[in-house]
Amino acid sequence: MPASPSSRLSLSHATVAVRDLDAMLDFYCGVLGFAVTNRGAVGEGEMAFISQDPTEHHQMVFVSGLPDTEHQFVMADHMAFRTGSLDDLRAIGARLDEAGVEGVIPINHGNAWSLYFNDPEGNGLECFVDSPFHVAQPYADGLDLSADDAVIEADTRAKIEGDAEFQPMAEWRAAFRARLDAAEA
Repeated sequence: MPASPSSRLSLSHATVAVRDLDAMLDFYCGVLGFAVTNRGAVGEGEMAFISQDPTEHHQMVFVSGLPDTEHQFVMADHMAFRTGSLDDLRAIGARLDEAGVEGVIPINHGNAWSLYFNDPEGNGLECFVDSPFHVAQPYADGLDLSADDAVIEADTRAKIEGDAEFQPMAEWRAAFRARLDAAEA
């Protein structure tokens, strides 16, 4: 096996085959807050590029006109989007509710607080906010977003602080950065 690559990768975008491009754009733009940056024909179908980040032309690309595929939502088959606060996560939950999205699953991962749900074509999605903690993964517990931020953070800490890997996320990130830097040396 070759040595670890010297450059680090970061996710730029995801491309998803869709059946109903307009319905997907209505959901991602109207419910999740993306904006279309470009849209155009490709072969027998169409592509739409969407983003929420002015430094990224597209975070997602939808391609229509491809053969139908079956999607089954499971925790291991989804795209994840980070948001900035629990209030942001609550607002996303409210918009999902207003849009009639069923089966939204709130999860406390210890290192993040998440909402899992499907888009209109059954693609699994996760919207999450980082917690200030690191805990060994996988970890999953219930999440009550009706509680205030301090209660959610205190409840999370109380449940995970006995874990052998528990530490502030800033400390974990610093140690991981040092580990990556050592591997590059």
